[in-house]
Amino acid sequence: MEIESNKNSKAQTFGSEDKASDLIIVRAIISCPTCSFKKKFKNQFHRDQMEYMVVALKVFDWMACNNCGDLLRLDLEFDI
Repeated sequence: MEIESNKNSKAQTFGSEDKASDLIIVRAIISCPTCSFKKKFKNQFHRDQMEYMVVALKVFDWMACNNCGDLLRLDLEFDI
């Protein structure tokens, strides 16, 4: 009986790993090309919620620097 319960717990562990593999971790680095402004953001999205990531990236893409008014540069790092 104990062996069967161990098998069930392993099956649950594998199921949670599948959920973790569905995550896309995104790190956005925003920097100004003319002054020293730099900011980092980190977020994670499920694969079935890609539209949320697209909306967030569109907002980042049009940000301007508070110091000099230039458009900020957006660099992305993905952990898939």
